[in-house]
Amino acid sequence: MTSGGAHRNEQRSRFGQLRSILAAPLGGAPAAIWLPALAIVSLMIVPLLYLVIRSTGGDASWIEQIFRERTFNLLQNTVFLTVAVTFSSVAVALPLAWLTTRTDLPWRRFWSIVTPLPLVIPSYVGAFTVIAFLGPRGMLQGWLEPIFGIERLPEIYGFAGAWLTLTLFAFPYVLLSLRAAMNGLDPALEESSRSMGFGAITTFFYVTLPNLRPAIAAGSLLIALYVISDFGAVSLMQYDTFTRGIYNQYRGAFDRSTAATLALVLVALTVIILLAESWMRGRARYYRSSAGVTRPSKRHELGRWKYPAVGYCVAVSTVALIMPLFVIGFWLQRGLRAGEPLVLVWDAAFNSGMVSLLAALAALVMATPIVIFSVRYPTWLSYLCERLSYMGFALPGIVVALAFVFFGANYLTPLYQTLGMLILAYVVLFLPQAVGIMRSALLQINPHIEEAAKSLGSSSSRVWFKITGPLIRSGMVSGGLLVFLTVMKELPATILLHPIGFDTLPMRIWNATLEGFWARAAAPSLLLILVAAIPMILLAINEDRRDRQGR
Repeated sequence: MTSGGAHRNEQRSRFGQLRSILAAPLGGAPAAIWLPALAIVSLMIVPLLYLVIRSTGGDASWIEQIFRERTFNLLQNTVFLTVAVTFSSVAVALPLAWLTTRTDLPWRRFWSIVTPLPLVIPSYVGAFTVIAFLGPRGMLQGWLEPIFGIERLPEIYGFAGAWLTLTLFAFPYVLLSLRAAMNGLDPALEESSRSMGFGAITTFFYVTLPNLRPAIAAGSLLIALYVISDFGAVSLMQYDTFTRGIYNQYRGAFDRSTAATLALVLVALTVIILLAESWMRGRARYYRSSAGVTRPSKRHELGRWKYPAVGYCVAVSTVALIMPLFVIGFWLQRGLRAGEPLVLVWDAAFNSGMVSLLAALAALVMATPIVIFSVRYPTWLSYLCERLSYMGFALPGIVVALAFVFFGANYLTPLYQTLGMLILAYVVLFLPQAVGIMRSALLQINPHIEEAAKSLGSSSSRVWFKITGPLIRSGMVSGGLLVFLTVMKELPATILLHPIGFDTLPMRIWNATLEGFWARAAAPSLLLILVAAIPMILLAINEDRRDRQGR
């Protein structure tokens, strides 16, 4: 009995050690959190597996392909453009976020709705409007020639055009992230600074801005990954980046092995960006100092700076929103004068809205366990899960789509060319948009609130639905909105994976522009902007209503 008891005790000890080893990477997270998180991350690495299979299946050595001069030039161009667009986007968005959330800006509600709207314009449509307006023989040159005798403006193609286009239509990524963070920021921090005699500007730079690091990092990450995966703007602006090189290899040279190798270099660049973002946000805690009910912050009075602030909002909105709409409207009326019929493709609009809504809901559901796992149970495994969830967003849509075509045709035949597979591809592409904003929102929630509720007998699921979920609702809505808007604009994945007979607005626009019928593309472009703008407007109205109720 003694020997048997000792043996059982030894077995229990070994089992306990094994359980401790297995539990260490989980940080004490319940299975309802880490199991879905790992399953979702497994889905996110499907494109990576496809790239490995393709890159090792070619004739040439993938190592030789990586170290070609062409690959180095693509890498240099991509990094240069990514850094420039990220910094300029933050520089544009940060003042807008502060003005529309923390000041008495005139028509503040109106600017809260208008300033994020450039996000609804696809990059390929935005690039065309920039070319048509600012190009060497564009509309602006036509206006200036009779007055100043200017016969030709400087070339807009190349880096300058790509940088301007992507900045104009990508800065709302960080704007929405900053607005959500500022709305959830503890006002007691700023009030303490003001009570010590510090002014609004000093308080912003030394108190508010450091607490916005997670939001700035999350928004910058989305912009950086958006830039390195963009195809439409860089193609129309004739600026060579990895996405353009990959597309040319797939469509022009029919060399999937070389294209896959280039995409793997893009994955390596993504890893570097993820590490940089992790370093930028740091390990500091950003939740509220008090466990009380969220209360609104006091509006800063702009005083004599009201007119420059309004002028800044007008300038940004004019260049990023009014100008593209004006160009599209010009081509619409030009087409109507030439006899082009006005066809509003409502069936494609319905399909775009439906699939975008389904993808947004799926992304929110899938982002939830990853966010909780990474924020509330920080271990190397939860950190790895969160980082891997960003893989798909950095890859061109055509790469992710081809990965799903490969696995769908060979291993998941029942899902091939179904709406379900299309939605899964959207989630792989755009899940980071929900993860980034939800994570920054959850970081601001004091975990002691959840611990107190659990100590009173509430289960983890009840705490989430009754306490944590409502507190980060603004971040969840913003994340779902971003996914909805981006899916509305997605083109390559939709073309390759859409079910037979399932048309969307981007497909109609691309087919028209591919044939050079810009007037024919004008009507669906305006319809796309209108449909995508509806949830943005509703979100702004809802945020403003909650703000007035809080006051």
